[in-house]
Amino acid sequence: MCTCCSFKCCFVFFNLLFLASGVALIVIGVQEHSTYSLLGDFAMQSLSKVAIVLIAVGVAITLVSVLGNLGAFFNHKPMVSCFICILIIIIILEILTGAVFYVFGKRTVLKMKSAIDSKAQTVIHDYSPEKRHAIDKIQEKFKCCGADGPSDWSSSVGWENHDAVPDSCCVVKSPECGTDKEKARAKGCVKAIEIFIMKNLLWVAVVCIGLGVTEVLGIVAGLLFYRSIKQNCYENMS
Repeated sequence: MCTCCSFKCCFVFFNLLFLASGVALIVIGVQEHSTYSLLGDFAMQSLSKVAIVLIAVGVAITLVSVLGNLGAFFNHKPMVSCFICILIIIIILEILTGAVFYVFGKRTVLKMKSAIDSKAQTVIHDYSPEKRHAIDKIQEKFKCCGADGPSDWSSSVGWENHDAVPDSCCVVKSPECGTDKEKARAKGCVKAIEIFIMKNLLWVAVVCIGLGVTEVLGIVAGLLFYRSIKQNCYENMS
């Protein structure tokens, strides 16, 4: 009985870590949703879906964790076995995803950088009325100016005053501050966005490694717990 309780405690512990990871992904996705939506308008349309993917993955992990916790609470073998099977499938998918990214990752990152640069240049050049809010918000949030720098505004068709930059470019924003280009930030938004994305990819990689370790330990604990439930059933029958 004590052995069963020990396995159960270990199973619940790793399951709670799994649950915490899922909730963390949901929170990050919700918090960054507005930022990625702006990036979709400014740099690359597919970036707007990143937050949605994070939320969806977080919800899936949370639901799987709830299934495991319910199986532990009720000592329910089918629930525990289902939880273990799902974790094994998730680990296989993670390994396949990691392998694909390892093979095609460099090419994908280069294509992404090229797409971001091209889209940002076009958006700045056009400076269309429907994109202006997103452009200003991006420049303020990422503390940048233009696609590659403030000089991009000198050739913008939508921005008529080529001797100035938008006020959102200013280090300290104030009305008409953009008329003095010396007050504008020197860093381009393409570079700032690339740094932001690479930092996010690094965090995602860290979370995935942590999840992978938790999942493996969760499977081990789940198998031991499942075995102890089975043994208790046989003992009760005898």
